[in-house]
Amino acid sequence: MENKLFPINPICDTILEKSREVLFMAKTAMIRARTEPELKKEVNTIFKTLGLNETQAINLFYHHVKMSRGLPFEVRIPNKTTARTFNKTDAGKDLVECKDADDMFRKLGI
Repeated sequence: MENKLFPINPICDTILEKSREVLFMAKTAMIRARTEPELKKEVNTIFKTLGLNETQAINLFYHHVKMSRGLPFEVRIPNKTTARTFNKTDAGKDLVECKDADDMFRKLGI
């Protein structure tokens, strides 16, 4: 299934084809997961644009995890400074308000 708007790169295309083969040739295992309804709706819209359904997207993710022997994206624990900043901004402290992008760049010295 080729998508004209967002072409899938050859590696993803190969993995997707493998996922389709596994889906129709092998026994399947059920995955049950809970997620936020709005997140599910937004992500399914993206999947549809890419020509994928949820099963294909999950299989694609699993194949990427298998290939990379880990998550296919970087996951890091924030350092102390970043964590402290997150906590302050979440509490509404030490926020810098800007009127627009120009004001923000001026305040940043850019």
